[in-house]
Amino acid sequence: MKYIVGCTEDQRGREAISLAIALARSLAFPIYAEIELVHIIRGVPPEDAMSESERVYQDFQRQTARKWMSKALALIPQGLKAETHIRFADSMAEGLLGALTEFKADMVIVGAASTGPFRRFTVGSVANALLHASPMPVALAPSGYQGPRAITRITCAVGTRTGADSVVEVAVDSAAIRHVPLRLISLVALDRDPHRSDDENWARRHAQQTLDRAVVGVANRTLVTADVAQGKTIEAAIEVLDWDESEVVMIGSSRLASRPQIFLGTTANKMLRALPVPMVVIPRFHVPVPAAASLAHI
Repeated sequence: MKYIVGCTEDQRGREAISLAIALARSLAFPIYAEIELVHIIRGVPPEDAMSESERVYQDFQRQTARKWMSKALALIPQGLKAETHIRFADSMAEGLLGALTEFKADMVIVGAASTGPFRRFTVGSVANALLHASPMPVALAPSGYQGPRAITRITCAVGTRTGADSVVEVAVDSAAIRHVPLRLISLVALDRDPHRSDDENWARRHAQQTLDRAVVGVANRTLVTADVAQGKTIEAAIEVLDWDESEVVMIGSSRLASRPQIFLGTTANKMLRALPVPMVVIPRFHVPVPAAASLAHI
C-alpha cells in the first residue's frame, strides 16, 4: 500500500502525515506500507529558470524545503517505510497528481484548509482540485487531527445510485484486512421533498432496505453493523451518530464523475463540512488491485 502525502510546512501538513501514519499502522502488515512525503514548489526547477534571479529563488526554495522535509520524515515512527520528495509544478494539486502517477500510489492524503474550525473540514483549493480530478482515493484529515495509534473502525456511507457498490467493496476489504468493524450508514435529510407527505417514512425505509442488502452481502467477510441517521439536514443527521476519534469515513464520489475519477457531489460536500473524523473519497466505479496483492485498499 503506497500513500502520497501532500506535505506543507504548517499544521495542515502535519495532520496529513498523522493520517497516513494511522492508516499505515492499522494494516495487518504495516511493514509493507510506503509513505511518500511530497512537497510541491510552484514553478519550474532552478535549472529550467528563464532568468538568474528566478534560478536563485527556486534553488533557495528547494534548499529550504529540504531542511524541513527532513523534520517531516522524523515524524514517521520506526517500522514504517517513508521517503521525501520535492517536485516542481504549476500548482500543488497538479504536482500531487503527477506524484500519484509517478509512484503508482494507491491514495493521496492532504490536510483540510488551515482556516477550518477545529476538527472540521474547510476544503481549500488543493483538496478541491484533487476531489474533482484524482483517479485514486483521496483522504482528507480534518483541522486539528492528531491521529490515533491505529484505525479502529471504518464507517461507509452507503448510497443508492449506480456505482455505490464499489465504495462498499473497498470499505469491506479495508475493514477486513485491518481486523476492525465496519459500520454502514445511510443519511436521511427530512427536508428533501416537502411536497411528499410520506417522504420521511419512504426515505427511511428505502435507506434501511439498502443497508440490509449491503449487510447480507458482506456479513461473512467482516463484523458489520448498520445505522440509518435522520435529521432536518445531512449535517444534522451526522450529528445524531456517534463518532470515534480513531475511525475514518468512506464515501463514493458523485455520479457526475468521469470514469474512474472523483467528483464531489452535494451530499458528500455537506458531509465533509460536518464530519469530525477523516474522510476518504473513492472514485466512481473504482476497481482496486486484488486485496491479496495490495494488502488493503486504504
